[in-house]
Amino acid sequence: MLILDAIRLALAQIRAQKLRSVFTLLGVTVGVMFLIGVVSVVNGMSRYVEEDFGGKFLGINTFNLRRFPDINTGDISDATWRVWQERPRITEEDATAVRDAMPRGVHWAMQDARWYTPRSAFSRGGPQDMVQAVTSDFFTIKNLKVTEGRVFTAEEDARGAPVVVIGTEAASQLFPHLDPIGRELRIDGLPFTVIGLLEVQGTVFGLSLDRQIFGPFDSPLSRADHARASLYGVVVQAPSEDALTDAEERAREVMRRRHKLRPSEPDDFVFETSASALSDWLQIKTFLFWGGLLLPSVGLIVGSILIMNIMLVSVTERTREIGIRKSLGARRSDILRQFLVEATTLSMLGAGVGIALGIVLSRLVATFSPLPATIAPWSLIAAVVVGAGVGIVSGVYPASRAARLDPIVALRAE
Repeated sequence: MLILDAIRLALAQIRAQKLRSVFTLLGVTVGVMFLIGVVSVVNGMSRYVEEDFGGKFLGINTFNLRRFPDINTGDISDATWRVWQERPRITEEDATAVRDAMPRGVHWAMQDARWYTPRSAFSRGGPQDMVQAVTSDFFTIKNLKVTEGRVFTAEEDARGAPVVVIGTEAASQLFPHLDPIGRELRIDGLPFTVIGLLEVQGTVFGLSLDRQIFGPFDSPLSRADHARASLYGVVVQAPSEDALTDAEERAREVMRRRHKLRPSEPDDFVFETSASALSDWLQIKTFLFWGGLLLPSVGLIVGSILIMNIMLVSVTERTREIGIRKSLGARRSDILRQFLVEATTLSMLGAGVGIALGIVLSRLVATFSPLPATIAPWSLIAAVVVGAGVGIVSGVYPASRAARLDPIVALRAE
């Protein structure tokens, strides 16, 4: 019997037993639906954390040299905080020494940050903005682009020009319904001219990246931030992951020498990268993935049992049919193939409905909940493979039982 003939016969049997077939498909349908839904949520969260958070907040192939970690996902004891607070501050001289040790092709920037409530002639209050004094390469490292105006240059930084580049939310609050370019705002009483408007950055873990203001490190902004005494960090970006490792080792050597650390003493500074900041998330992601697959697995097991039962019933009901086919020359392999294809067709239909419902479920989760959900293409392929696998596994025993029937005994069945 050809495969297509077996599929047509299987579909005819499903149409003849509609209600029974529907209930048989439920287990596979529910299992595949939750498989698609769970994987889409985990995949969406992974992309959000690793790309949006890691890429926008920390940068690609980038490390931040800091006094202590800025991102902490676990519980930090009071004793650890006290040790961190006793560490020497990261200074402008440290940053310059690190820059001088970097190989060609590596970008470097100093950064300091404070929260302020800037003011303008059009707004004298409102929420605070993150005000950052940075050197000019910072925009390249963080891939920050402007939709209006421009970013400040290295020359403007060197001469301490009182200019700033601001985010869209900061612009809306300071200059409502106005073009901010060329207008003046004040930070800690110091005047600055807006020369650029950043493109929309969105939010990361509830922190709006559009409420930021950037000014030259050597401008009056660094005096407002007290950056000369202590930097928020030194940002270094390498052209590749391998080059990043080399840059870290060079910076570590410089900092240990400057802080006069003995070989046996641990570092009194940290290099914060996407990998180090997100290490706890990777563990959480693994638990979410495998834990989330338990529910679909239960549905698939139930679906497999239902398909096996329905196929056993089908074999019993069609014993005489099997006997007639064998008496007309059908081989055991033909009977085996017929029932295997029928079981697989049942399972694949359930998987197809489950895939459609899983896509709908992921869209609903993304629309009506704070959880990001993104369909992973591999999960669709996995759902098809799982559907076929469940059908084959659950159909093997009924199909082999049908194939072993004695044609004479089968013809006597009523």
